[in-house]
Amino acid sequence: MADGTGGSTSGSPAGFHERFGWWSLFAFLLLGFFLEMLHGFKAGFYLDVSNETRRHMWTLAHAHGTLLSVLNIVFGLCQRALCLEVSLASRALVGGTVLLPGGFFLGGVWIYGGDPGLGIVAVPIGAVLLLVAVGLTARAVSATR
Repeated sequence: MADGTGGSTSGSPAGFHERFGWWSLFAFLLLGFFLEMLHGFKAGFYLDVSNETRRHMWTLAHAHGTLLSVLNIVFGLCQRALCLEVSLASRALVGGTVLLPGGFFLGGVWIYGGDPGLGIVAVPIGAVLLLVAVGLTARAVSATR
């Protein structure tokens, strides 16, 4: 795959983030479509008042996953345009993109008396990884100017 300058992006970290971002965006948009179908077909395990926690957790998973997918695409584009060397930020961003929405989704699979399931413990870990990624990237971008 060409990057517009004649070079190949297939093995570059920037290319990885662009591919990862587009595919995860596809997956989280598919999740949103699935949630809309559950709502449209009035699925009880999703819409009943007793399952409000599930609906909330899955909506958070969809929203956070979609946003973080777009952030991965932007990260890849910035990494390419500014020639950033941010490998730790790269790994942290991927981890945050998986753990933050994944924790919300798993927290909604099994709910206990209105409380999310154990999967919710992945959310703060993902949030810390996201903060690390954004902080390291902001520092690297500031150093290039």
